[in-house]
Amino acid sequence: MPHRPRTLPGPASDALAVADWRRKVAEAYADVRHLAADDPAQAHAVWVQRRDELFADHPASPLDAATRAFFAGLEVAPYDPAYRFEVPVRPSEPQRLEISTETDGMISYERIGTVELGDLGALALWALHGYAGGLFLPVRDALAGQDGGTFGGGRYVLDTIKGADLGMSRGLLVVDLNFAFNPSCAYDPSWSCPLATRANTLAAPVPVGERTFTAS
Repeated sequence: MPHRPRTLPGPASDALAVADWRRKVAEAYADVRHLAADDPAQAHAVWVQRRDELFADHPASPLDAATRAFFAGLEVAPYDPAYRFEVPVRPSEPQRLEISTETDGMISYERIGTVELGDLGALALWALHGYAGGLFLPVRDALAGQDGGTFGGGRYVLDTIKGADLGMSRGLLVVDLNFAFNPSCAYDPSWSCPLATRANTLAAPVPVGERTFTAS
């Protein structure tokens, strides 16, 4: 979901702030894709740094001013190459998902396939219907909702409409769970976000990526 600016008043300023947020996210992921070709761990370190900078300083940060005043960085696990996958998109039965949100109305997704992540299991890969399109890959794992675990509603790995795109490698889709991040509603409950359904829930723990955020 779009991030609501906290410090710039007026609809024009809000829209410009959100556009700049999206632009910076897309730039960060472009750097990540370039670096990850040779050094995924270094790409991950850059991703963590750039996200921390956006959350701390950007006017469209999903953190409110009081939280940003004490913000010392997001909780992100160290990089583990065992959770990086380059996978084909396997065919799956057609499925349509419609999610009603308070901020963006009804959002429609179409299941375009399945990605198999070794012993962890399989996840549904979705395409967003609408003008912008894009791939959407959420994940909810066995640590969801636990103390010190991951966000209870699940995290996003790919959300290409907003620039979160790890790209392709040798014709295979890159699914690196180290880059799993929380949706906006993890920071501000006034947002309603598309969350992981049963088709995107893993029975196994995924101890990498962004963890549950706790304001200081």
